[in-house]
Amino acid sequence: MPSQATPADLARALPHVLAAPRDNAPVEWLCFRPGFNQRTFPDRLALTRDRGIPGERWTVAPWLRLADGAPDPRIQVSILPRRVMDAVWLDRENTPHPGDTIVCDLDTSHANLPVGTLLQAGTAVLRVSDVFNDGCVKWKVRYGQPAKDWITAPGHPDLRLRGILCSVEQDGEVALGDPIRKLG
Repeated sequence: MPSQATPADLARALPHVLAAPRDNAPVEWLCFRPGFNQRTFPDRLALTRDRGIPGERWTVAPWLRLADGAPDPRIQVSILPRRVMDAVWLDRENTPHPGDTIVCDLDTSHANLPVGTLLQAGTAVLRVSDVFNDGCVKWKVRYGQPAKDWITAPGHPDLRLRGILCSVEQDGEVALGDPIRKLG
């Protein structure tokens, strides 16, 4: 089995990705990242406005900060569509999990989840951020240049193939199996 998807593989996967449910998607994976390149996969996670995911590296080493140096709350939680993960994460024994907080079978496109959309995640409430998740350098190294190019190809940024970033609007807890639902 190849370790990285080709442009043709990703083109074939796109209709399946675009057919993901638009709402009420059960959480299939939760990822906790206490430090760089560290991941655990708990059954549940606490989500808070002040600390994002308590104990996660966002509080001490975020990749985006506010003007005052504080961690930017717009990147507290990331949600990756499972169909995208399945299309790019081919070698699961030798390649790390993408590291997104939540993986679920959900259409994360701008058309379905515009900036500001509120999402119920277990007992927590999240707000879809305006920060575009364009796939970092690690995404390219782990899943290949075609996977990186797929995210930013003409017409694809609005599809948000790399998923969405969210702020925590209401403290709560999310667990495996909890539905991610649009509010309002």
